[in-house]
Amino acid sequence: MLWNEEFETLPREAIESLQLKRLQHTLERVYATVPFYRNAFQKAGVTPDKIKSLADLQRLPFTLKQDMRDNYPYGLFAVPLERIVRIHASSGTTGKPTVVGYTRRDIEIWSELMARSFGAAGVGRGDVIHNAYGYGLFTGGLGAHYGAEKLGAAVIPMSGGNSKKQIMIMQDFGSTVLTCTPSYSLYLAEIAAEQNIDIKSFPLRVGIMGAEPWSESIRKEIEEKLNIKAIDIYGLSEILGPGVAIECIEAQHGLHIWEDHFIAEIINPDTGEVLPPGEQGELVITTITKEGIPMIRYRTRDITRLIVEPCCCGRTHRRLERMSGRSDDMLIIRGVNVFPSQIESVLMGIEGVEPHYQLIVSREENLDTLEVQVEVNEGTFSDAIKPLQDLSSRIRKEIKELLGITCKVRLVEPKTLARSEGKAKRVIDQRPK
Repeated sequence: MLWNEEFETLPREAIESLQLKRLQHTLERVYATVPFYRNAFQKAGVTPDKIKSLADLQRLPFTLKQDMRDNYPYGLFAVPLERIVRIHASSGTTGKPTVVGYTRRDIEIWSELMARSFGAAGVGRGDVIHNAYGYGLFTGGLGAHYGAEKLGAAVIPMSGGNSKKQIMIMQDFGSTVLTCTPSYSLYLAEIAAEQNIDIKSFPLRVGIMGAEPWSESIRKEIEEKLNIKAIDIYGLSEILGPGVAIECIEAQHGLHIWEDHFIAEIINPDTGEVLPPGEQGELVITTITKEGIPMIRYRTRDITRLIVEPCCCGRTHRRLERMSGRSDDMLIIRGVNVFPSQIESVLMGIEGVEPHYQLIVSREENLDTLEVQVEVNEGTFSDAIKPLQDLSSRIRKEIKELLGITCKVRLVEPKTLARSEGKAKRVIDQRPK
């Protein structure tokens, strides 16, 4: 469903013309109002008037998450605080939180893009959206909420937690759309099964899921266990929140990034070189309509590629391949680059294991080691040693064949690994810092 047909189907030439106009305006504004950007541009030897084309964008320096922490809390804001109507922040688990501010117009644009995203997922008026993203400083809950209201759908502001009540509300209220992380949707299916509740019989038909990387195998698992279409949505607080990009329900192949508000680049994460469309690398995003805290060439650390081929849905905005991981989540095990999503793809292709796993990285005698802990299902778990040994050997062999590394495999009983109501914690790094 096209929510805003005029802008969702703009010809490429019109999109790029609008991008350049909005980019130039944004650069002039941050140069005048944000000392960090003025200093960074001057250090790079470039001023806003030198940006004559979209290709000139790569002359500008990158913005890093550390820059946001260094300017905590309001140093990157481009408007006075009295114009800010909402403040969100990251959890700050690795230091001070990154703080983002929204003007009233920013909130309106965010709501518009979330409504667009819901429309792309086939959601509209008459739907009942069960919103299990967390409310609070995390952008997920309120971002989805405002978009649902803009769309004209009914929204249930559940937030995370209290999973048994989530099941009850979904069943009793007739929820048709579920918004949460992929891992939490599987947890809800697990809780329903424990209560002998057939979640497949619910009116649910669409799940809009993001905030963590997930594989095609996990998608199939979710769609099977909940009897829904599982749609991948992408966003990050530094750029907007959810609603930066989303899959369309027609194709479910690549996420349309709303290019009238964002410019996407793909770079080599090691060199910073801009890569041509189709090549995989790190996603860099520039915001071109944000007022509160514009981001210029923000390094997301997410690994993807741009899909430029036209989509069958009729939208003209380019697509991002679903995120395969993060450059800063990448593990280097004895010289081999390993993403958790690669391990996940192996596990989900093996019968007898559940979609719940953790990767334990440690160091023994100056060598990095990887242990894969994965739950087996009820039918596989038994006192018989030989079948479990065979399963463990198969997992170890398939990981070796795919990635070229030898790892330990530890099979654990069903429901023993920690569950998450938000982003799943897949990697535990025990190596000395």
